[in-house]
Amino acid sequence: MSRLPEYDDLRDRAKAIKAHTLDNLDTYLEQFEANVIKAGGKVHWARDDVEAAQIIVEICKSVEAKTVTKGKSMIAEEIGLNAQLRKNGIEPIETDLGEYIIQLRDEPPSHIIAPAFHISKEQVAETFLEHHVEQSPDRDLSEPTSLVHEARQELRQKFLNADVGITGANVLVAQTGTGLIVTNEGNGDLTQSLPRVHIALSSIEKVVPTLEDADTILRLLARTATGQEMSVYTTFFSGAKRAGDLDGPSQFHMVMLDNRRSELLGGPLHDVLSCIRCGACINHCPIYAKVSGHAYGWVYPGPIGSILTPHFVGVDEAHLLPNACTMCGRCEEVCPVRIPLPKLLRTWRGRAYDAGHPGGLHRLGLNVWAWLAVRPALYRLVVRPAVVILKWLGKMRPYDLPSPQGSTFMDRYKRGER
Repeated sequence: MSRLPEYDDLRDRAKAIKAHTLDNLDTYLEQFEANVIKAGGKVHWARDDVEAAQIIVEICKSVEAKTVTKGKSMIAEEIGLNAQLRKNGIEPIETDLGEYIIQLRDEPPSHIIAPAFHISKEQVAETFLEHHVEQSPDRDLSEPTSLVHEARQELRQKFLNADVGITGANVLVAQTGTGLIVTNEGNGDLTQSLPRVHIALSSIEKVVPTLEDADTILRLLARTATGQEMSVYTTFFSGAKRAGDLDGPSQFHMVMLDNRRSELLGGPLHDVLSCIRCGACINHCPIYAKVSGHAYGWVYPGPIGSILTPHFVGVDEAHLLPNACTMCGRCEEVCPVRIPLPKLLRTWRGRAYDAGHPGGLHRLGLNVWAWLAVRPALYRLVVRPAVVILKWLGKMRPYDLPSPQGSTFMDRYKRGER
């Protein structure tokens, strides 16, 4: 970022692009559909996760697909696509290295950019030894390069044999009916160009008006996701193989998922639809750093997940997520499109409270704290003995969280401690 003097101007421009697009989303989605059809593709509209998975399964059945290669896609995770493919006798093969590893381990991703973030290279080696049984059992898998080489060997023939390739889409361009993906492994290119059918799966808010707008998003995406100026592979795709093309799919299908996103338009949580899925808020979140992605209980972890998950699965099930936040504001500070994440988290906290969460003693405690917090003198009087008691309890029975050190913040401040 420091090598890009216009970085903050790009953030402002990207924010404006997303705001304009969301305000005119119906227009740009219709334009995108028309241009996909013009390029020889077909667009399928899915109202929810069930409908999206069903559409993809039916496309695969129509070409009698037996195996499907997949690029990394959080939307595919959202709709539980792999389980639905297997249920219908179709084998899904993850080709992103991180996704491939966790597929072998039968685990969900723990990060939207680095799905195997929670696994050490030693654990990867153990997983490969367990599943790649045709390889020599005494091979050396101690170095990352040897692990990558082995994964490449295992996946190469699967790329060549696949009947259908499924990718996500980082950005969709209404002007041309083009989708684009960014990868650092090239697996997305092989997934979309080698099989005879390419299915791209995206949520409706990924569209932008023009190629210039997509370029603005691209200049921010890799910088905030992985600290790169650009990802190693940035691939644009527009429709099916044309006469004279040397390669490419003979069929192209674009599946557009709503899944209640349209309900967010114009409401208090409207700005969350601007997210470009870079993962910056996750990377800088002190809570995620302590608990990792699986603790969030669904597809999207971190601050962005704490806003999306209550909407998708319900506040009764996910009310703890927006409360698991220090409100440090770091997520908003690093967001490339300036989403006011703490504000949106507070919106969910209010909704959770109105829905009766938390309840019981927790709710009583919050009410007592709120009453004391607006009475500073009384608050300080109560806090002093509470700190001493908590310190004593911490010594008697160790807890996961550190116990207080014996004095309050105000006492230490008055003593001149900084």
